[in-house]
Amino acid sequence: MSEASALQTLISQQVVTSMKAHNAERTGALRLIKAALMNKAVEKRAVLSQAEGEQVLTSMIKQRRDSIEQFTKGNRVDLADKEAAEIKVIEEFLPKALDENTLAKLVGEALAELEATLGHKPAMKEMGQAMKAVQAKLQATGVRADGRATSELVKKALAS
Repeated sequence: MSEASALQTLISQQVVTSMKAHNAERTGALRLIKAALMNKAVEKRAVLSQAEGEQVLTSMIKQRRDSIEQFTKGNRVDLADKEAAEIKVIEEFLPKALDENTLAKLVGEALAELEATLGHKPAMKEMGQAMKAVQAKLQATGVRADGRATSELVKKALAS
């Protein structure tokens, strides 16, 4: 059994447990996760790898964060709270995200490597290259970080 199918099996078990506990909100969120993973597997016509499963979950979190922003602007706090609750459930199945200090250290290391490659300190116009270097470093270490936070740290580092 591959790791991704193990993830789908785990989510299926969690759905049953949640249903037995009569936790409608959690059950709904778990069913959304299960459906998204199944849709991606059908689209790919193969079993998802662990990284692909995590990518699906990460994009679900991003969609919900965007929705929260829109609901907050529209004074729909009830819907924003529902989306936030779904994010918490989705995050249970992802590796723990880096804290800001560790992420800042990793960004610094990646930018130092990029500086050695370029031969000069990267400037703001090389933001794309810097982000690629940081993303490669994140993948190499096998950790996860919020894209928005990563982007802000890279901008701050390039500006200084």
